Amino acid sequence: MPAAAETFSAGLPVEVGQIHRELKKLWDAADGVMTRASLINLAVYSEAPGSLGQNTAIVARLTEEHACRAIVIAADPSAKESRVEAWISAHCHVSRAGSKQICSEQLSFSLQGKQCGFLPNIVFAQLDSDLPLYLWWQEQFRAPLDPQLWAWVDRVIYDSQSWRNFEEQMQLVEAAQHEARHRIVLCDLNWERLVHLRLALAQFFDHPVTHHHLDEIKALEIEHAPGFRSTALLLVGWLAGQLQWERSRGKTKSLGFTKETEAGPRKINVALQEKKGEPISACQLTTDSAEFRIEHRKGADLLDVFFGRTT
Repeated sequence: MPAAAETFSAGLPVEVGQIHRELKKLWDAADGVMTRASLINLAVYSEAPGSLGQNTAIVARLTEEHACRAIVIAADPSAKESRVEAWISAHCHVSRAGSKQICSEQLSFSLQGKQCGFLPNIVFAQLDSDLPLYLWWQEQFRAPLDPQLWAWVDRVIYDSQSWRNFEEQMQLVEAAQHEARHRIVLCDLNWERLVHLRLALAQFFDHPVTHHHLDEIKALEIEHAPGFRSTALLLVGWLAGQLQWERSRGKTKSLGFTKETEAGPRKINVALQEKKGEPISACQLTTDSAEFRIEHRKGADLLDVFFGRTT
């Protein structure tokens, strides 16, 4: 039985209809030395060349802490030939007690041509019963959505950073959620990138004596890496929502905002600057009397935080 490795091993090739039988033979051969564990079904779908190897390496790392049945799918809908290939393997890690290896199953599929249309059937047939289904969708969402697939998904993982049309994609995500009767939990990796930055920004204003600065913000500046403008826009949207900023009327592409204060409407200028480095390398809020700045230096594990008086 193959252990988790940095390089991709396809595992044991099997006929799709014989997967469960071959898995049973695999575990029977382990003779109690290895224990199968699974807390969730994790289906990973990609159409990128080489994705089977890349996603296998990711699953190997994930299963060190999160046991699951992984269903890794590499699809090529544009292929002229229609075919499906399948492999079984396992990622095994020594338990913390050190007495036994804990193993997570991986079922790998290569779908080509018209076989890609059987994606829901393939996923459903391989689910570990009674366990939630997490679907990591690494492609653009496409209409029409398959209600058969989305009705079974408990959590969908995606990355809006690569979306070419954010509004259209978001509408499809919401449609998928509707198909599942709002049971699906949405997990945007692009949003998750902002967790530590959002916490750092919020901590500037934890103490009540700093709250007055929130009504005095007049400018927001964000530096983002090439290709990560959408990440910066998510941060702008979060701040606008938390601080009750309203989009300024006028050009739809404008990033100007206003906030109603006791002294009347206050204008907030927003500037996004592309700069090589981390997805978000800097964020600065400027008020009438102070500057609040957070920097994430390239490759650094920690954020640098700055506060300064301007008057």
